[in-house]
Amino acid sequence: MKVVAGILSGSVSILSEAIHSGMDLLAAIIAFFSVKLSDTPPDKQHPYGHGKYENVSGVIEAVLIFIAAGWIIFEAIEKLIEPGSIDNVEIGVVVMAVSSIVNFFVSRRLYAVAKETDSIALEADALHLKTDIYTSVGVATGLLLIRLTGWHFLDPVAAILVALLILKESYHLLKNAYSPLIDASLAEDEQNIIDEVITGKNLTYHQLRTRKSGHYRFADLHLEMPGNTPLADVHRLCDEIEHDIKSKLNHMEINIHVEPV
Repeated sequence: MKVVAGILSGSVSILSEAIHSGMDLLAAIIAFFSVKLSDTPPDKQHPYGHGKYENVSGVIEAVLIFIAAGWIIFEAIEKLIEPGSIDNVEIGVVVMAVSSIVNFFVSRRLYAVAKETDSIALEADALHLKTDIYTSVGVATGLLLIRLTGWHFLDPVAAILVALLILKESYHLLKNAYSPLIDASLAEDEQNIIDEVITGKNLTYHQLRTRKSGHYRFADLHLEMPGNTPLADVHRLCDEIEHDIKSKLNHMEINIHVEPV
């Protein structure tokens, strides 16, 4: 719809939205396969599972958005240098409105599922559609202003603003998706949960290491206990700690090494 409306109207901002939506479609296909792969059980070559496929997907999607934004800016600058007239403004406004409404409901559903499953790939896809809502509204507003004022330069200006918003969102997506690929620690609030569970049992620990792979979380630590504690009690306490942490952090795997105080 956006491609047709862009060609009929000659609007670079509508065509920029068509490019944006095309990237969304490609990103959704990538996300689909990455989620399927990330859910594959651990095997001999991948004992920690395949969760990082989701992070790779998020990085690819962020790069695609960067490329789309650069393309939009290039086309808009050319339009500023050699401005053209905008026709069939009404068609463009209707298409942008339909796009915004559809993407609103789809992105809301994606965000809900992403939160439920802690999926970076679905969150990235929801973010794509969320930016599409904002940019579609922005383009529609620009088209209405052109109709009211006759200032055709507003079309490429709107396209550039769309591209800048896309760049901002893609930066945050790239940051969130890339960190687990280099085994960055879990968020501070999640590490605090681990700390509260252990210290709540009047135990001490050190050398806590955490990381994330897709929606899977991993942690290992050295737990300090009196040297004369019976092995059965040590095992029971470790099981309790693991159970309490897993009840508060989904998809958590913990490895505890016990040392005498």
